[in-house]
Amino acid sequence: MGESYFLIAVNSPYNQSMLTYRCPMEFSHVLKRGVMVKIPLGKRMIDGCVWEKVSTVQDSEKIKIKDIVSIEEEIVLGPKECELYLWMSNYYHYPLGMLVFDILPSILKRPRKLNFDQGVGLNNVLEMNPDQREIFEKICKHGLDQFSKWLIHGVTGAGKTIVYLELIKEVLSQGKSVLFLLPEINLTPQFLKTFQTYLDVAIYSYNSSVSNSDKYGLWKLLQEDRKPKLILGVRSSVFLPIKNLGMIIVDEEHDQSFKQDDRCTYNARDIAIKRASLEKIPVILGSATPMVETYKSFLESKNYFALKKKALTSKLPIVELIDMRGKLKVEKERMLWPYTTKSLDKINEALNRNEQVLVFINRLGYANYLQCNSCGHQFSCPNCSTNLKYFKKRQEISCQTCEYKESAPEMCPECMNMNLMPKGFGTEKAYEVLKQLLPEKAIERFDRDEIKTFNKLENLLNDFHQKKIDILVGTQMLSKGHNFENVNLVLILGIDSQLNFPDFRSNERVYQTLTQVSGRAGRFGKDSFILVHTLAPENKIFSYLTNHSFDDFYQDEIPLRAICSSPPLKKIILLYFNSKSQEKTILESSAQAQSLRQMALRHFPEVEILGPRPSMIEKKVNKFTWSLMIRSSDLNQMHNLLNTFLKNYQRPHTISLKIDVDPYYFD
Repeated sequence: MGESYFLIAVNSPYNQSMLTYRCPMEFSHVLKRGVMVKIPLGKRMIDGCVWEKVSTVQDSEKIKIKDIVSIEEEIVLGPKECELYLWMSNYYHYPLGMLVFDILPSILKRPRKLNFDQGVGLNNVLEMNPDQREIFEKICKHGLDQFSKWLIHGVTGAGKTIVYLELIKEVLSQGKSVLFLLPEINLTPQFLKTFQTYLDVAIYSYNSSVSNSDKYGLWKLLQEDRKPKLILGVRSSVFLPIKNLGMIIVDEEHDQSFKQDDRCTYNARDIAIKRASLEKIPVILGSATPMVETYKSFLESKNYFALKKKALTSKLPIVELIDMRGKLKVEKERMLWPYTTKSLDKINEALNRNEQVLVFINRLGYANYLQCNSCGHQFSCPNCSTNLKYFKKRQEISCQTCEYKESAPEMCPECMNMNLMPKGFGTEKAYEVLKQLLPEKAIERFDRDEIKTFNKLENLLNDFHQKKIDILVGTQMLSKGHNFENVNLVLILGIDSQLNFPDFRSNERVYQTLTQVSGRAGRFGKDSFILVHTLAPENKIFSYLTNHSFDDFYQDEIPLRAICSSPPLKKIILLYFNSKSQEKTILESSAQAQSLRQMALRHFPEVEILGPRPSMIEKKVNKFTWSLMIRSSDLNQMHNLLNTFLKNYQRPHTISLKIDVDPYYFD
């Protein structure tokens, strides 16, 4: 038998991570696609994944080709996993080998015994209403043994979880497993409790609180075990090698947490859909505020379900806008800022009824920045083009982009004035003011600055459910899916900062935030209220909330997207050029924009190239970033243009390039 050679997907960006290696005779009978190997690259040993056998190698090249050193048998990728990774590599223009090893868990020689939660399997006390049953029956009737995708668009409190639960039971009864995707770890305790109560199977969690040992142990178990089980996980769990997978459910499909911003910029929702098509199984998307792209793609489909009514005794809340214009000119109101007399009265009324209150503000810290009251000096980050946020409790100012921080200053370094004014507010300020106004009440913060461990998260949620806490002041963590029985008043502060943001999704994000946060109130039948503090009460976005318009926002937004040639009417890819030198970054991004324009003009006429322009925060961690946009309604032309560009692009070693396909933000 002659020598054999294999193309290996290596954990390196070199040569787009695909390199040829010689197969020693002793490995020839076991090498196939998906097998992990150790291989030399330069002077070091790296990981690789066997991809395909090379049919011919030039004699002149053979002397340069190195041998595969060893085989790692702990993890082997199956054919469907390989197909999914290859699709991702092509779609997101990310090196295949790096993608594989970004996804795989750390291999441990002696992992601990795998932890899991065993379901009790009690009978469900909640019966499906006619609307819920129609969804369940239609999905089941269509067939659970073929690919299909469904969107459940239901107001908050419409009972999507009951539909999920019954679908999961049906799939498990057929001896198959279910993957349930959550946007964030903080929703895990609530769903875990529900599923533990009503399902009689092993339930495995997969998120940042799970140890490396359990992640590796679960990966190994899933490669071998075909027993029905439920996997409850965040976005990375979409890659778990689940045998006998019968359904994927993506809750809160609109959530930006499903989008990865670094390395391969995938969206777990889209990967779930692609994986379901490969596995030939249904995928269920659910949200009270689906993405505009998702809404448009399903609207004309028979696989779209609209749940416009709350389930059981739930009522839609009464929404009231509090006009903040001129409030700071009134001394009494200034003393209560960022609250108002009216909002404080509403809080007291709710507390007097023995109810709990949520206060939402999507900003951390005590103040956005500090400013000298004499000369106007602001304290900025030396590494980034941003101001330093002020944290009063730990007496420091810190950058929210890099890790720079310093002790809170006592005086202005420019004029030595000691009167430093905090500008703006975050959760810490909102919390402190309430503690001063209501000292006898139990008030806690619910944000990532305060909650750093999964145990702290669980304990805080348990205390709130047990009514040991009167008021929770929190960020976006409050808005997602929580089922708070005793909350009938929600305050929304600081939402104006998200309005008129220079981004085609700004209206969508504000609408989603307002709707999701307001959905935490009135879930158990009592009258409920949402108070929104705003300087722009005439903005149309608030009318969708106050009128409880189910789909008016989408009907108004889609024509606007068409006018500005944005998704879902056109697809977008962003290219980010990054360097320590601002001048080099500008020159390189400008040169490549010109190159792409010429290429599009000659060969890809349906593709537009826009930019370059500086990022929203141009300087981050002492590096400058400029971006350019590739936009088209012709997906094939857009990707072919980028493929052609990348094959010919000689990137200077001082420049890094990041590709963001279907971006969520314009960074």
